[in-house]
Amino acid sequence: MTFRLAYVPGVTPAKWVRTWRERLPEVPLTLVRVTAAEAETAVRRGEADAVLLRLPVDRDGLHAIPLYIEATVAIVPKDHFLAAAEELSEQDLADEVVLHPLDDVLEWTAPLPGKPAFERPATTEDAVELVSAGIGLLIAPQSLARLHHRKDLTYRPLPSGPVSQVALSWPAGETSELMEQFIGIVRGRTVNSSRGGQPAERGGQSPELGAQPAKSAERGGQPAKSAERGAQPAKGGARRKPAANTGRQRNAARGKPRRRG
Repeated sequence: MTFRLAYVPGVTPAKWVRTWRERLPEVPLTLVRVTAAEAETAVRRGEADAVLLRLPVDRDGLHAIPLYIEATVAIVPKDHFLAAAEELSEQDLADEVVLHPLDDVLEWTAPLPGKPAFERPATTEDAVELVSAGIGLLIAPQSLARLHHRKDLTYRPLPSGPVSQVALSWPAGETSELMEQFIGIVRGRTVNSSRGGQPAERGGQSPELGAQPAKSAERGGQPAKSAERGAQPAKGGARRKPAANTGRQRNAARGKPRRRG
């Protein structure tokens, strides 16, 4: 028995894989790297049990849980004048050639900023090569900029650009225990949580409190406050005798005056 998880370039499932291995060490988790175009097909054909991909995804026959939104950046040569800025706007790219790879994962609702290249690169990786050669600039998710990092390139945030959203997707009919376990992991559920709630919510005893309810100690025997006031002596113990009176105290009690000098 194993669980196969596919993922697209730039997505890093390492933290979820670590959690899986801690909770289910007896079940191997196999990672399958796929391209953005292959992501949906991988789960539809049963080549993977689930896939980490970027939205949008065809929901016909698939579930999808959005996980996080990626930052968008502009990839530029280190010696480019735009590299001096802390962040860029689309207006900053107006006079630059902006590459648009065929496997672009950003959803553009408006024309790309800048000037179009003569042809579109086949992949994001090819586009990064062209940026390095001084052919143009590239707008991409920050995760892909890190994945295709080169020492002669850098990137700057582009807050006004479109964003991409990473999601977990799996077949709609898949309800296995392993699938539920992985869904719980990516959703951040603790090891003791489940869809049915915490064990204490189901009527079971809390492991922190043990078999004895916390309030039973207050109901049985002496109230806790009696010991604080000192009104009730310890059970079976002798009462303490008052300390013997001093000479002055005895004289005062008999009405005799104290001697002076």
